Amino acid sequence: MAKDPVCGMFVEESPEALKAEVRGTVYYFCSEGCLRTFLRPEIEHRNILLMTIFSFALGVPIFILSMSDIVRLTPIHAGFSLNLLLFALATPVQLVAGRRFYAGLLHALKTKAANMDTLIAVGTTAAWGYSSLVTFLPEVVPAEARVVYFETSALIIGFILLGRFLESKMRRRASDAIRKLIELQPKVATVVRDGSLIEVPVEEVKVGDLLLVKPGERIPVDGVVEEGFSSVDEKMVTGESIPVEKGVGDEVIGSTINKSGVLKIRATRVGTDTTLSQIIRLVEEAAAAKAPIERLADRVASYFVPAVITISLLSFAAWLIFASNFIKAFTSLVAVLIIACPCALGLATPAAVVVGTGKGAEKGILIKGGEHLEKAGRVDTVVFDKTGTLTKGIPAITDIVADDPKEVLRLAAAAEKNSEHPIGEAIVRKAEELGLKIEEPSSFEALPGLGVKARLDGTEVLVGNHRFLVEQGISVERFGEAAKRLSYEGKTVIYVAAAGKLIGLLAVADILKEGAKDAVKELKALGLKVLMLTGDHRRTAEAVARELGVDEVLAEVLPADKVSVIKKLQQEGRVVAMVGDGVNDAPALAQSDLGIAIGSGTDVAVETAGIVLIKDDPRDVTEAIRLSRRTLKKIRQNLFWAFAYNTAFIPVAALGLLSPIFAAIAMSLSSVSVVANSLTLKRG
Repeated sequence: MAKDPVCGMFVEESPEALKAEVRGTVYYFCSEGCLRTFLRPEIEHRNILLMTIFSFALGVPIFILSMSDIVRLTPIHAGFSLNLLLFALATPVQLVAGRRFYAGLLHALKTKAANMDTLIAVGTTAAWGYSSLVTFLPEVVPAEARVVYFETSALIIGFILLGRFLESKMRRRASDAIRKLIELQPKVATVVRDGSLIEVPVEEVKVGDLLLVKPGERIPVDGVVEEGFSSVDEKMVTGESIPVEKGVGDEVIGSTINKSGVLKIRATRVGTDTTLSQIIRLVEEAAAAKAPIERLADRVASYFVPAVITISLLSFAAWLIFASNFIKAFTSLVAVLIIACPCALGLATPAAVVVGTGKGAEKGILIKGGEHLEKAGRVDTVVFDKTGTLTKGIPAITDIVADDPKEVLRLAAAAEKNSEHPIGEAIVRKAEELGLKIEEPSSFEALPGLGVKARLDGTEVLVGNHRFLVEQGISVERFGEAAKRLSYEGKTVIYVAAAGKLIGLLAVADILKEGAKDAVKELKALGLKVLMLTGDHRRTAEAVARELGVDEVLAEVLPADKVSVIKKLQQEGRVVAMVGDGVNDAPALAQSDLGIAIGSGTDVAVETAGIVLIKDDPRDVTEAIRLSRRTLKKIRQNLFWAFAYNTAFIPVAALGLLSPIFAAIAMSLSSVSVVANSLTLKRG
C-alpha cells in the first residue's frame, strides 16, 4: 500500500493504479483530482476555485426557487416549467462541476476501493437522477412522491468543492515558504583569481575557490575564513540575536550576513551542499512526508458506500419480488440513497473548523485549516525555540555593576554612539531610556571582535570584552566575582574602562517576553511536556530554561539537528508542536506535527507553520491548543451524529417507511444539528 501525497489515503500499488514518477520517485493517487493537484497545483487550484464559484452561482438560485415552494408546507407539485428550470440550472453543476467526483467513482470501481468521491457521486446522482425522472416522466412516480431534489445535489457539490479549494490553498503555502528560503541565497559572489576580483554567479563557485566578502554582504557559500576579522549575523541559522565574531580558521555559513570587516573565505560547501540548501531540502522532505488530516469519512466510506448500495438494491429487490410494487421499490431505493447522502458528513468537519478558526482569529490566533486544528488538539509535547519566541530577540542591558552605574552607562553610551554593533546599540538605547545625556566622542575606533575605543573630554574610554581590556593592560580583577555570576546567568559581560582603570561592568542579554513564564506554566498544567530547542550558547540557554521552568533544554542545535530532535520525539509516539519565528526554525516547523509561528517572525517561519500567533504572545500557544481541543471534540460529536442519522434512517427508508421527501428533510435536519453543535464553540 502507498499513501496518496495529496490527500493521505492509502492506495493499492497495482498496475492499473493512478501514478506519476517525479525525480525517480513513484507516487500513487486515489483519484484523477489528486493526480492533477500533484502535477499541476496552480492550474488545479484555479480550476477548483472556478468550479466552486460556478456551483454556488447556480446552486443558490436553485435553493431559493426550491424553498419558495417548500415554505407553503404542501407537497411539491411544481409545474413542469419550474422543474425544467431547476433541471437546467442543476445539470451543469452535476455534470461539469461534479465531473471530478465521477472520475473518482470510476477509479474506485477499477480499484475496488470506495472513498468520499464515491459517496458524493452516488448520493448526488441519486438526487439529481430521481429529480430528472420526476421532471420528464412524472407518470411513473406516484403523485405523492413527485418531489425534486435538485438543490440537494447542487449544494452538496458546491460545499464539497469549497472544502477542496481551502485544502488546495493551504498546500500552496509550503511552496511559498520554499521560494522565500531560496530568495535568501546570494545571486553573485566575488572570487579572487590570479590576484584579480571577478564577480561570478554563485552557481559557478567551486569548492576551494577564494572569495571576498565585504561588510553588509551575504556570504555566498559555506567556507572557512582565511583572512580578516568580522562579526557575522547568523540569526537565520542559529537564532542567536548577537552577531558572532569570526577570524582566521573559523567556519562561516552561506547566506549569513557579514556585518563589519572584510573577509576572505575558502569555499568548502557549494550548490546543494550548503547549509541553506540543506534547510530548503529539509523543509521539502518534511512537508512531503507529513501525513494530512486523517479522514475518518473516507475510511468509513470504504465500508459505508458498498453497504448503502447493497441495502438500497436489496430493498428494491425485496419490494419488487415480495410485493410486486415497482414504484414502492424505486422510491425506497432512492430514499435510501438520499438519506445516505453525505451532506451532514461533509459538513461535520468544515462547520466546526470554520467556527473554531473564526474564534481563533478573534483572539489573534490564525489557524490555517482543519488539518492543523485537528493536530493541535492532539499535541502532547511543545518544543519552543528561544530567540524571538520566548525572548524578545533584541539585546538589552540587564545589569550594571559599578560604584556609579549611571556614570558608567553614560560613558559607555558616548563611546558606542557611532557603533553599529547590536550590543553598542543596546547600551545607547538604555542610556536614552534613562534620560542620560550622550556626548559626541572626539575620536572613535571600532575593533572587530574586541570592542570600541573612544576619547571623551580628553579621557580615553574603552568598552569591550575581557580579552580587549587585558590586551590593553587593564586589570579586570576588581569585578571578577560579578563577571562570573553574570556569565553563569547566560549574560554577555561588557567591561568599561576610563583613564586606564576598570570602572564597571554591563551585562547584556536577550530578555524574556512578557507572558513567557505563564505560557510554560499553563502548558504544563494541561499535561504537556515542554522543551526548549535553540542554536544559542549552552550557558545562555540553560539560564533561560531555569528562569522559565521548562522540562528540558537542548542548546547549540543547528537546523538539521532540530529536525532530528523532532523526529526522535515523534518516534517515541509523541505528537509534537514546534513554536518558532526564524528561518532556522523552518525545517523543524515543517517536520513537527504542528508548526506554530510567532506573527512578528520571518515570512518563511510564518508560511511553514500551521498556526500563526498575531499578538506575539507565547501564552497564545496555550489558548490555541485549548481551542483546538474543544474544536476536535465538536468534530467527533458532529461525525457521530452525522453517521447516527444515516445508520438510523437507512433501515427505515429500506422498509419503505420513509419517502424521498422525508428522507431529504431528515438529511437536512442532520445538517442543521451539525451546524448548531459547531456554533456552540463561539461561547467562551
